[in-house]
Amino acid sequence: MEGMSDLERLVALEDIKLLKARRDRAVDTKDWDLYLSLHAPDHVSDNDGFDRWESAEVMIANVRKSLGPDKISVHHSHSPEITFESPTKAKGIWGMEDNIHWEEDGTRLWLQGYGFYHETYEKRDGTWLFTSRRLRRTYVRTSVEPDAIGD
Repeated sequence: MEGMSDLERLVALEDIKLLKARRDRAVDTKDWDLYLSLHAPDHVSDNDGFDRWESAEVMIANVRKSLGPDKISVHHSHSPEITFESPTKAKGIWGMEDNIHWEEDGTRLWLQGYGFYHETYEKRDGTWLFTSRRLRRTYVRTSVEPDAIGD
C-alpha cells in the first residue's frame, strides 16, 4: 500500500483489531457510551432483515432497543481480512458468531447466528472509527422465530 510503511500498516491493523474487540465488548456489556465513541457520527449500518440505519445515533438506538435490558448477547469476531485503501481508510471482513438469550413468559429463548461483518473504517483525528457495517448471517438457529433481533 502506497503511503504506509510496513510498521505503520501493522500498527493500523492492531488498532482496527482493538476497535473491533471494544465494539463486541461494548455491545455485550451494553456500554452505549463506549459503543457510540467507536463509530463515526455518519456511520451507516445495514443488517439482515432491518432498514438501513443512517447514523451512529440511529444505529445505537436500534441496537439498544432490540437487545433491551433483558437480553444477553455474546459476540465473537474472528479471522479478519483487512485491506487499506489509504493510510486513513480501510475495509474489513470478519467471521462472526452472535448469541442472544432472553426469557419470555417463563421460557428461555435464543438466537445463534454465524456469518460475516463487512465494515469500513476511517482514521479521524488520529483514531480509527467504524464508518459502515453490513451484517450478513449465513446460518441462523433459533429457539423461536425472532421478531426483532439485530446488531
